[in-house]
Amino acid sequence: MRIDNIGLYWLGHSGFLIKTDKIIYIDPYQINENSEKADIIFITHSHYDHCSFEDIKKIVKKNTKIILTADSQSKITRLSIPVEIKIVEPNKEFFIDNIKVNTIPAYNIENQGHEKTEGWVGYIIRIKNVIIYHAGDTDFIPEMNNLTGYNQKNVKFITLMPISGRFTMNIDEALEAVKKIKPFLVIPMHYGNIVGTKEDAEEFTSLCKENNIDAKILDKGIIN
Repeated sequence: MRIDNIGLYWLGHSGFLIKTDKIIYIDPYQINENSEKADIIFITHSHYDHCSFEDIKKIVKKNTKIILTADSQSKITRLSIPVEIKIVEPNKEFFIDNIKVNTIPAYNIENQGHEKTEGWVGYIIRIKNVIIYHAGDTDFIPEMNNLTGYNQKNVKFITLMPISGRFTMNIDEALEAVKKIKPFLVIPMHYGNIVGTKEDAEEFTSLCKENNIDAKILDKGIIN
């Protein structure tokens, strides 16, 4: 889909491609061999379905910028192509090629698997008047209460929200999160591959619309 002059595409599971004048990937997993080479890659944490060496290897080129958590670095150092690595932790703000980025914690409150102490992240990526929040693997955490400030006039705040209920929010929890955040648009993720189904995504988007929240399921792949 296109938002203003920005292309946003779901690659399956929690993987996304953002196309502006840059080619930007977030958590690429099981992507095509002939995928476009990346200018920037964001990795939310080190689990194999988010920091996939085999998939990152498909899209890196010389000096690709890879933004990742400290525990993900050991995989990236195996690349044979020279890349630029930036290690991040939660609650930071920085710029990558004039793109403003904030990190927000991503963790489980009750389930095991994503401890807050790991320092894993979601990303808030601002490109002109479009803000894309990729939540990473997370529950509905207190830090999300601070995201309401991104829902501003003349800004399109897009949230990419996990819904599978295994190591992330389930449908009901994700609904409560977006009711709090009130984004311009919410897109479900973390389903259709390892855990979660398209039916889960359909139920989630239906509940969002019942609560006057715009929600959209993206078809997998680069489809305008």
